[in-house]
Parts: sequence; structure tokens; C-alpha cells
Amino acid sequence: MGTSEAADWDLAGRFDFHGQEVRYGATGAGKPLVLMHGTPFSSVVWRRIAPHLATHRRVYYFDLLGYGRSHQQHGQDVSLGIQNRLFAALLDHWDIDRPDVVAHDFGGTTALRTHLLDRRDYRTLTLIDPVALSPHGSALVQTARRHPDAFIELPGYIHEAILRAYIAGAAHRTLSEQEMSRYLQPWLGEVGQPAFYRQIAQMDDRYTDEIQDRYTEIRCPVTILWGEHDAWVPVENGRRLADRIPHATFQTVAEAGHLLPEDRPETVVAAVRDAIDRSAAASAATADR
Repeated sequence: MGTSEAADWDLAGRFDFHGQEVRYGATGAGKPLVLMHGTPFSSVVWRRIAPHLATHRRVYYFDLLGYGRSHQQHGQDVSLGIQNRLFAALLDHWDIDRPDVVAHDFGGTTALRTHLLDRRDYRTLTLIDPVALSPHGSALVQTARRHPDAFIELPGYIHEAILRAYIAGAAHRTLSEQEMSRYLQPWLGEVGQPAFYRQIAQMDDRYTDEIQDRYTEIRCPVTILWGEHDAWVPVENGRRLADRIPHATFQTVAEAGHLLPEDRPETVVAAVRDAIDRSAAASAATADR
């Protein structure tokens, strides 16, 4: 992310995770709420959402390892197998327990793995077009996984053209050049281009295979939002996922694709607030018995 981008999205926090810097930010006051982005995005996907949620919560957000402004390097493990360990370590670093969690795409997978494998509890969990069921992976992902070295060696202008088309396909509306540049920047250049194909090469169904038969064990209220026009992960996957999670609330969102936080940020804010309010009401009712 360039200097101009850094000026309007605060990631001043730095966390050392096994010698690798992870960048994060926090805003607001109140009970903790964590926002987790997916791939190939970064925490800037929450820039229109975090300020509204911060009126009632202390909101934390971060760039996953190998993404955005967090550390990128040759040979780095950025798989879903490491991201849940990072999230658990960040929860310890922030000294927070039972946060509300809002997670998109691979962030949703990370939240589920942290909950089920690392035994971290959440007050509520809002999943937005999560990659939570096997098999997964777009046509580009499948091709790049088979030939990662060839893609890494592409001329930069061809790589950028592929990346632009790929990201554009995630949104239902047309992204402005400024919006597009926010997502392009971390994946360009001598460090960014290999990092992009590195995270694709490490995508593996085994990380969802590990947890997808355990969704009945989820210990918090779950809301699932799905863009009706998601061209990456079909809406039917969302319905299948909701069927696996006891008492999950499932909602499709009109005029939205896979990049729902970009297409319909106001819907995300409303759904998260509703989930928090319903959880608080249920807790109060239980306390009164």
C-alpha cells in the first residue's frame, strides 16, 4: 500500500509473529469486535464499516500474514494452517476474550478454525461469503496452483492485468480506480507478485476438510451473509453451510457479489448490529430466568 493509502487507513499497530511483522489497527470503545478480511484482499475492505461499528464497540482489524501491509517473504507459510494460529496469538496480544467476530472469505475460514481448533470463544460470529466447504478455488486459483512458477515469472504488466480482472470479478459493481488500487498495490512489484502466487499455491482443501464436519460444535450465534451475485462461491454453498450450523441465520444480499463489504457495506453494518443486539437480548433473557 502506498503512502497515500496509509494516510487514510490506520495500521499503526505492529505485532511480531515468529519474526514476521503483522500490522493492525483499533478504533472505538466498548466490548471487543474483530474484523477479518479474506483473499486476495486486506483490512482496507473494512474501511467503510469499521467507523460505524466503532460507535458501539472497540473494533480491531489486521492484515493476515503475507497480505496487505503485513510481512511478505520468500518461502513464507501464509496458508490457512498458520492464519488461525496468528489470530489466536493476536487475541492474546490484545488481551481480549469472547469478541464479536466479523469475517469475510478466508477470514471466515480462519475464524472457524480458531474457534474449533484453538478453542477460542466468540460472543457472535458473522460470516460473509466464507470459504468454509470443500472443494474450493476459482479457475484462476486452480490454474495458478498447478503452475505457480510460471505465473511468478509473468511480466509485471500481464500480472497486473490478470489481477485487475480477478478482483473486478469479486465485486458486483464496478470498482473505482482508487478502490481497485487499494487491492492491487500489495501484490505488485518484486515482492508483491511472488507473494500473490505464493498464497494461491498454498490454498488446500485440507484446511476446510479439517473443520467442515465439526460445524455442529460451534458455540456462539452465527449469522451468514451471502451476495446473491457471488461469482466465486455460489450462494448454494451458503445455504449448505447454514444447514450444518445449528440455529445459524442465513441472509442473501441483493446487488452484491463475493466482495460484499465493498458492494453493500451498509448491509454488513446493519447485520452485525442486529446479531449483537439479538445476542444481548438472549443473554438478558437467560439472566432473568
